[in-house]
Amino acid sequence: MKKTFELEDLDCANCAAKMEEAIKKIDGVNDATVSYVAQKLVLDVDDGRFDSILKQVVKVCKKVEPDCVILLK
Repeated sequence: MKKTFELEDLDCANCAAKMEEAIKKIDGVNDATVSYVAQKLVLDVDDGRFDSILKQVVKVCKKVEPDCVILLK
């Protein structure tokens, strides 16, 4: 399952790269792209585990960039 989320208050490209690298290491994540310029997160994960993986993604993002918010629709 591939979904795109908007990011709010992502302050630097280096933080975006750190987030992307950490998200890709989460079990069940097939691919992830964090774009500082577009302020977007594209997440491709196993369908059946989406909710639990998304919770881990949110934790990773908060650890790297505490002010960054993933806008869930």
